[in-house]
Order: sequence, then C-alpha cells, then structure tokens
Amino acid sequence: MYTFPKHYIIIHKTFCKCKQIFKEKFIFVDFFSIDLYNNSIKGEIMLPNPIFYLFGNGVYMYGICIAVGLISCIGVFYLYTKKKGVPAKIQDYIFFIAIAAIAVGFLFAKLYQALYDYIENPEAGFDFYGAGLTVMGGLIGGAGSFLLLYFLIGKFYFKGKEKDIHKKYFNEVFRVAPLCILIAHGFGRLGCLMSGCCHGAYLGEDFVFGGVYMRAPDVGLWGYYVPTQLYEALFLFATFGVLSFLYFKKDCNVTMHIYLIAYGIWRIFIEIFRTDERGAMVLGLAPSQWQSIIFIVGGIALFAFYIIKKIPLFIPKKTETTESTTNEVE
Repeated sequence: MYTFPKHYIIIHKTFCKCKQIFKEKFIFVDFFSIDLYNNSIKGEIMLPNPIFYLFGNGVYMYGICIAVGLISCIGVFYLYTKKKGVPAKIQDYIFFIAIAAIAVGFLFAKLYQALYDYIENPEAGFDFYGAGLTVMGGLIGGAGSFLLLYFLIGKFYFKGKEKDIHKKYFNEVFRVAPLCILIAHGFGRLGCLMSGCCHGAYLGEDFVFGGVYMRAPDVGLWGYYVPTQLYEALFLFATFGVLSFLYFKKDCNVTMHIYLIAYGIWRIFIEIFRTDERGAMVLGLAPSQWQSIIFIVGGIALFAFYIIKKIPLFIPKKTETTESTTNEVE
C-alpha cells in the first residue's frame, strides 16, 4: 500500500483547515470543485482519456495543450520581434532553427526522464521509449541546440552585406526567448494537469479547498491532490505578463536573467509539494531542484556580467537630439 511521508500529511492537514475556513465564510469555494470531465460533484478536472480519435489514434488533451503551447510560442516570437523591428529574413531563419531545437528539446526531455528513472531504479533498466517528459531536460537540450545552430549555421548562411547580421539581432532574440518559453511551458503544465502527472500531495477523498479531484497514474488513488501543475501554470502565465510589460514598456534588457532566477526559486518551492516520481533524491533535493539552483546561479552570473561589462539593464531610449542629429547626417 502507498504510504506518504510525514510532511505530506502536514500539508494535508493544512489544506483541510483552509477548507473549513473558506467553506464557512465564502460561497464561491464551489468554484474550485468544477468538473470538466463528467460534471461530477467531486470536481474532477483531468482529461486523461482521448477526447476524440484521428485516423484511428486517440488525441489527448495533454497533446493538445502541448500543441497550443508551441503555437503560442511561435506567435509570441513573431509578434514581439516584428514589433521591435526584426527583419523578416531573420525571423524566418530563427523559425528554421527553432524547429530543429524543439525536436532536440523533446528528445532531451525524454532522455532526462529515462535517466532519472534509471538512477532511481536501475533494476528496471534504461527505458527511453517508456519514459515521460521532463521540462528541465527539454529546456537544457532545446536552448543549447538553438544557440549552437543559431551561430554555427548563421556563419555560413549570411554572406556579403548580410554577414553576421544574425549576431546583430541576437540580443533581441535573447530578450524575447524567456517569454516564448514561459507561454509554451504554461500550456504544457495545463496538459500535465489534464493527464494527472506532475501532481502534488494526496489530500484525501473529501473535498479540500485548493485541491483538485484526480487520479495520479503513479499512485493509482482517486482523491484530492495539491494541483502543483495548475499553480505552476498560473505562475508561468503571471511571469509572462510581467516580463511582457517590462519588454515593451521599459525596454528591459535582462528578461532572461529575471526568468532564470524567478523560475528557479519557484521550482525549488513547488517541488516541496510534489509527490510524483521525479528521480532519486540527492542530499534531500530532487533533480529539478538541483537544476533550479543552476538556473538561479546562471541568472545572477548574467546580472554580474552585465554590470561588470556596463551593459545597460534597460535599453536607453533615443532622445530627440540624437534622432535629429541622425536625420541631418542622412
């Protein structure tokens, strides 16, 4: 029988207390028990089964959320860079590189999860095909391959007057990249909620405020769980909104730095509530928490580099004097 660690029981009791307080004081608590699966009173909002079939193959809500995330990612990149004046040829070049990077990202996401599973249970063998996907692996593989291909292919693709033009616009790509990642990741986490993976602590069979009624595939129990997938999706969408504001209104030059630090801190925190299989714990921390520490250190290192090199944290706006002088020269 599945047993839960002591600190998960503490989480359960805390949520139950919240349930009593909100149930007595507020009517809108019922909003948290909406059911999108079979309209049951229990509040099951996951959609683990195929919602329709295409050419004999089931189409899952998880896959749809991933697809919506990728389309949103591409849309954000196109609209944001177009607004900032990035040439169409550079946009097309980046789309080509991004397709390859996304493919590599999915490969690494699966490879990382298979590696986590193998470290945790070597006797089961290394099962790449049966492994799930892990966000951290996808981010590392996708980002690394994008940078490699962006500069390597660009060196041969752009010639003559266009030589090194991709380097000129790299900072704009670097600034918008975290926004693309956030929107795609947010929808991906909603997909996790639909499938029941990446879940939080089990809270019991009775309604608990803030909990979601679902079945965790790795546990096999129906009941209310801490919806870490939903909370992370909300965090990602909120961060996307904040960084979009800074990107357009403040010409923030450190969106990547902020993303790395903010998401790293959040991921370390939300992992405390997760009880799904995520790989072997090392010194009391999950693999994703160790990688989150690397994210935070990377973000701080970028800030330090910008400050040492005196790279502006916010892109200076052109003054009227500068613009008029430029017009006179032309």
